[in-house]
Amino acid sequence: MAPTRIRSTPPDAVAAARAAGIRHLDLQFTDVTGAVKTVTIPADQLSSALEHGVWFDGSSVESVARTAESDMYLRPDPQTFAVLPWPETPTGRMICWVTTPDGEPYPGDPRGALRRAVERAAQLGFIYRVGPEIEFYLLERDATGRPVHPAHDRGGYFDLATDPTVSVRQSMVDQLRDLGLEVNTVHHELASGQHEIDVSAQEALRAADDVLTLRYTLKAIAQRHGLTATFMPKPFQGQPGSGMHVHQSLSRPGDGANAFAGDDDYGLSDTAKHFIAGQLHHAAGMCLVLAPLVNSYKRLVRGFEAPVFVSWARTNRGALVRVPHVSRPEVTRVELRSPDPSCNPYLAFAVMLRCGLDGVEHRLPLPPPVEEALYGFDEVELERRNVGLLPDNLKDAVTALESDEVVLDALGDTLAERLIEVKQLEWDQYRSQVTPWEVEQFLERS
Repeated sequence: MAPTRIRSTPPDAVAAARAAGIRHLDLQFTDVTGAVKTVTIPADQLSSALEHGVWFDGSSVESVARTAESDMYLRPDPQTFAVLPWPETPTGRMICWVTTPDGEPYPGDPRGALRRAVERAAQLGFIYRVGPEIEFYLLERDATGRPVHPAHDRGGYFDLATDPTVSVRQSMVDQLRDLGLEVNTVHHELASGQHEIDVSAQEALRAADDVLTLRYTLKAIAQRHGLTATFMPKPFQGQPGSGMHVHQSLSRPGDGANAFAGDDDYGLSDTAKHFIAGQLHHAAGMCLVLAPLVNSYKRLVRGFEAPVFVSWARTNRGALVRVPHVSRPEVTRVELRSPDPSCNPYLAFAVMLRCGLDGVEHRLPLPPPVEEALYGFDEVELERRNVGLLPDNLKDAVTALESDEVVLDALGDTLAERLIEVKQLEWDQYRSQVTPWEVEQFLERS
């Protein structure tokens, strides 16, 4: 199917910007890594931007375009208009599609990859909804400027903490809601300075926009309070890592019926079982997109709650996919537990959806659930139970992606090539480092 030309001409965003007294407008998009890129225009240029787009040099943005493809345009999506609550000068925000000068979708646009996946789901009669649970650390700085745990935070999992960072977290939630995010719950996580914000389930494109908005909003508000917000998967040795568990469901257009709801022992339909089977089948291939940093694999290790075993269950939180126990069929969902909050949410949700749909389209069989703790099982027992393992380093994750045709197709040639190139470079730089641990262990005794 030929890509649809992108046009954005509704006047509502213009009227909203005028009513809010907006003087500047940030036009945002991401590169393949998920980093937010911004082009700012005067607010009186918004009508022109909506009608004609805004030119930018794509070759100047890492992993967006080659020099030969330098002429790119940003087409603002009017549905993403919001007023940023922290700048002193009234500033608006719109998330954009990246297009060619002819108005065609640029294949290297991560948001476009998710739109293609969503369109594929629509062709099969489904709407994909996701609800992310985003973990992060709020850190102070010591006298040397190094980020450290907050000095007065003694809170643990779900504890009622009273240190100053809690009021900052509450301010973050207020401002996220002002930006249109539907925050569900907020709580203290296991480690000092670690928190979680759960966002209500939305259709996938809006959910990805919400993750993007949440990350830079939390960073901006933390900075205003002299703190650092980090979504690094494993910032501290011996301390819990930060994940982004994602609750997923498919619904039917029209009546909105939950296509995952069924009457088996887990409350799952055949569609849900095939969807889980698809994600398990492609778990290794998805890993580079869902856990994209060298540091991500310091979180995905045996013996902790983060999943490394390719299995599914209800009560076993070490499983890659968990089926929450729900009281109402309409909220039946499955939770994928391997993503971390450093991922590009557009690419993450795109590959998750396409891999699940691959299971639905090919009616892939779902292996039995494994409710026992798997950490003590040896390789023989894991093989007997048909339980695989996720890649345990970035290099192996790159290799797994390169051999997974469904994940490659979900990304498209341009994004896949850029992602592999960037991650191979990251691995090469990482493996050439000489760490303080190596110096301490080997310098004098070797």
